[in-house]
Amino acid sequence: MKKRKIAVIDLVTKGPTRAMWARVMHANFAGIMPQVVALWCEQEGHEVTLECYTGFEDILEDLPTDFDLVFVSAFSQSAQLAYAISNYFRSKGAITALGGPHARCYPQDSAKYFDYVLGFTDKSIIKDVLQDCSQHRPFGMNLSGSGQPTSLPGVRERWKYITQTLQKAPLIKIVPMLGSLGCPYTCSFCIDAAIDHEPFDIEVIKEDLSFLLKNVKRPRVGWHDPNFGIRFDEQLDAIEEVVPPDRVDFIAESSLSLLSEPHLKRLQRAGFKAILPGIESWYDMGNKSKTGSRRGLEKVQQVTEHVNMIMRYIPYLQANFVLGLDTDQGPDPFELTKRFIDWSPAAFPAYSQLSSFGRAAELNLAYQQEDRVLAFPFHFLNNNHAMNVKPKNYEWTEFYDNLISLSEYSFSWRSISRRLAATKMNIPRYLNFVRAVSSEGFGRIRYYKEIRRRLDEDPQFRPYFEQETNVLPQFYIDRIEHDLGPLWQWLPKGAIYHDPKTYLKEQTARQTTQTAEALEV
Repeated sequence: MKKRKIAVIDLVTKGPTRAMWARVMHANFAGIMPQVVALWCEQEGHEVTLECYTGFEDILEDLPTDFDLVFVSAFSQSAQLAYAISNYFRSKGAITALGGPHARCYPQDSAKYFDYVLGFTDKSIIKDVLQDCSQHRPFGMNLSGSGQPTSLPGVRERWKYITQTLQKAPLIKIVPMLGSLGCPYTCSFCIDAAIDHEPFDIEVIKEDLSFLLKNVKRPRVGWHDPNFGIRFDEQLDAIEEVVPPDRVDFIAESSLSLLSEPHLKRLQRAGFKAILPGIESWYDMGNKSKTGSRRGLEKVQQVTEHVNMIMRYIPYLQANFVLGLDTDQGPDPFELTKRFIDWSPAAFPAYSQLSSFGRAAELNLAYQQEDRVLAFPFHFLNNNHAMNVKPKNYEWTEFYDNLISLSEYSFSWRSISRRLAATKMNIPRYLNFVRAVSSEGFGRIRYYKEIRRRLDEDPQFRPYFEQETNVLPQFYIDRIEHDLGPLWQWLPKGAIYHDPKTYLKEQTARQTTQTAEALEV
């Protein structure tokens, strides 16, 4: 095989930024798969450049233009940026490939702008792309394995790319690790719910932790597992065997159902400093929060007690909520969350608006069948800048009024002060403050108020939100142009639009074909 010059671009954000939170943390959000793909390409004998785009780089200036093949990894919020990057490098003669969540959620749309669109990706898929490395236009080739890979290169093998990326993190440097893929829970809105839980080789995990202890004075490890601790004893046994007590700082996303007090005692001894459980809803998801059939205020009381107990052992907790679920109606879900903030002052609340990401979850078919999915540009699909599912039980103005009220309560100076006072350690206290006063707190409040104002005053807004027209308000076009900066000129014509019912149309066509074939038999 000819030796190729390859770029791997990991888009952790959707455009240039100067936000304080981005400066501190974006480099720590680097993906594992871009590093893995870079390593696999290198192992095949190719010259590889990995670029983690945090919003502070200039891709047009920083990267050469003579690549043979460019891999891009993107969430949907970075899709328009990814499409522009692909167009730019295609113009220079490169072949382009897209991977990551957007490629899985919207493969048909992505195929308009890339030569390859990669779903589940293992080394054989990458070798196929490297071997073929040819133009597939006007529609790219979709490649996907039958499921997630059962193993991936660990920290030791990816170390060159990890250290390169973490040089961009000025203060806090978090090493990404994986103990498993998939999830045992069945949350209807989640991309991981349909993937069987697959634990990785525990010996590789132990080797990687030993490697880190030899190479980093006091490592910080962020577990990228959708739910850390599914096989709790096995994973903690491995950590305790290799890592002296409280010698590594660990961060993990887990569920309240796994965070019993005996487990928390082990996590504390092992050095876990931050945990990100999903509460999601006060009226649903009782299996994840270990609240069973409890709903409303009764669930708030139980979850509050549990969260406060967790924070006696782990100093930083992010409580994740989904707003606008079909089980929600009226002001109660928002007011109950305010009570949670009052009763668990140290917890940092993270709010996601109900969103439908293409084929990510089977529930999205129902939203499309009910004609409730709006065609907001991908650029705004980050769970915060556009709720692309029309609420079942709210008018848009009512929803935004409640969202603004909750956000202002969560990030009022009173709540910020109580959060700082209740937080035990300096780094968690610092992160809570930066998040609140930067783009995640004050910034979102300003944005929500602008959307709410335009629902009343901008004649383009209400008809679009109510699906009376498909004419995208100029506000969103201007925002994309501003956010993409110099890459706006490379965004392909029509690339800010997509068909929000593609998944439904595919399923309908497949069922029609299957029915026809059955009749022929």
